[in-house]
Amino acid sequence: MKVALVHDHLREYGEAERVLRVLHQMYPDAPVYTAFVDRAQLGDAIALFDGWDIRTAPSQQLPGIARHYQAWRPFVPYCWEALDLSEYDLVLSSSGAYLSKAVLTRAETLHVSYCHTPPRDLWDLLPKEHDRRWYQHWAETHLRQYDFYTAQRVDRFVTNSEMAARRIRKLYRRSTAVIPPPVKVRGRGEAGNDYYLYVGPLTQTQQVDLAIAACNQLDRPLWLVGSGSDRERLQHLAGSQIRLLGDLPEDAMIDVYAHAKALIFPCQHADFGFAPVEAMGHGVPVIASALSGLREVILNDRTGLLFSQPTVESLSNAIVQFEGRRFSAQACLERAREFAEPVFISRLEWFIAQAIDDHSAHRTQEPLDQ
Repeated sequence: MKVALVHDHLREYGEAERVLRVLHQMYPDAPVYTAFVDRAQLGDAIALFDGWDIRTAPSQQLPGIARHYQAWRPFVPYCWEALDLSEYDLVLSSSGAYLSKAVLTRAETLHVSYCHTPPRDLWDLLPKEHDRRWYQHWAETHLRQYDFYTAQRVDRFVTNSEMAARRIRKLYRRSTAVIPPPVKVRGRGEAGNDYYLYVGPLTQTQQVDLAIAACNQLDRPLWLVGSGSDRERLQHLAGSQIRLLGDLPEDAMIDVYAHAKALIFPCQHADFGFAPVEAMGHGVPVIASALSGLREVILNDRTGLLFSQPTVESLSNAIVQFEGRRFSAQACLERAREFAEPVFISRLEWFIAQAIDDHSAHRTQEPLDQ
């Protein structure tokens, strides 16, 4: 079989790129088609893609695409459709906000899309969106319609959680398999007693300010690992017990996890979280929002606690409850292993094999033209 991988864009090494890395591990000879590559933004992470056959869509030539990729997004679908994938038997897309599932494939080609989630900025409209200008509304409406239309061209959907699966069923009217993404699991360690920990992007959508406010209120130490557009605001909110460490290398995180009481994951919008599984893989329990997809990952009262509302009071109460209980490092490790890379590869290989068989059987049963 000739296989092609399609990925939204390469401008950072985030959770979607971690999935892409394992997909490429499964199909090392497959070329990777992407909207654009931003080498400056990737920095040292560009080395992770050394030796890959990366092929960019015509969108790479759009003026300022790396800096203004969001402004160019209404035009990118046409760039996806310009790609010639006619030589491939299997196209495996890693699709999110940049709609890479929009690629065109032949009827004979099987297109499996690992859809991280339908774009939230298109489908989960907030009241403030009413203040946008008319052309922004027009562009969003156009992209929503196009996003729905292209979802009908995909042969099989896979996604990361039941929470994302419900959104795909509601918004695209498509069924989907759920295969949680691959996480590197260390598989040993236990929690410390020095501080609470947050690991992830420092952006408003991650609701890191909830963790800061709760730890300020309780006078608990909190270490933040990560970077993002909200860092300066969060720095102003941080009290004397809060430390912002920026991005840290993978080997440094072993020591950081070893001294953490628990990982706090406050985001209510997350479908899945790599950091909570990584924390459990170090024997560290997790305090997370019960409104997020983490309720499918965290075993409440066993590998962590779920707090019910996205408020400082609710999170503070969860922290106090957490300190009155004991959590087994072994239970955390065992739960984390269920999301390890070999598990993902095995489940996805089986899913694709079944999809290939079904696709081939359907083709042989099609009646000949009269």
